[in-house]
Amino acid sequence: MNPITWFHEDRKRARTERDPCAELCALATVNADGAPEIRTLVLRDLEDPANPTEGTRLAVFINDSSPKWSAMARVSALAYFPVLKVQYRLSCATAPVPGALVHGRWQDRPEAPKRMDWYYARRPQSSPVASRSQLIEEVGELNLPQPLVAPPSARGLYLLPFAIERLDLNQPDGIHDRRRWHRPDTGWRETVLVP
Repeated sequence: MNPITWFHEDRKRARTERDPCAELCALATVNADGAPEIRTLVLRDLEDPANPTEGTRLAVFINDSSPKWSAMARVSALAYFPVLKVQYRLSCATAPVPGALVHGRWQDRPEAPKRMDWYYARRPQSSPVASRSQLIEEVGELNLPQPLVAPPSARGLYLLPFAIERLDLNQPDGIHDRRRWHRPDTGWRETVLVP
């Protein structure tokens, strides 16, 4: 089976079972000093207008004021669905999501994240602030554009997996099912691994 198809099917099952992690991934990068960094992001399903035959693709939205922006050319993502006891590790290249698609989907965000996206123009993501109360006050005082639109710093990246590993901990015999796929040229090649 194509591992991307398998991932989407597992994620659909996780959503059906109301898995709290079904919409998330842990994204790992390497910073400018060579140190690994990991953060939790919302994992999005998007269409790629430039490649309609690709179907649904995985993507993350970020703000280009974030220090992680410069480290996003190659990433690793981990998705774990606790209700299924299934883990995916994806090694990915990235490609930009078209701005129009990012800005259209941005409208679906809750109000607080929208305000934060505009706040990043004032104080870049990860910059220090004197206190949480100062942060809350400054975010509350923002003059937002009307109509409310995404700031120019709102970005999205497609995750383009070139290697995928699936670990299924829910086996009746107690021996985990671990498989790895890689795509050297065309098509996926599967290898069963010792768990």
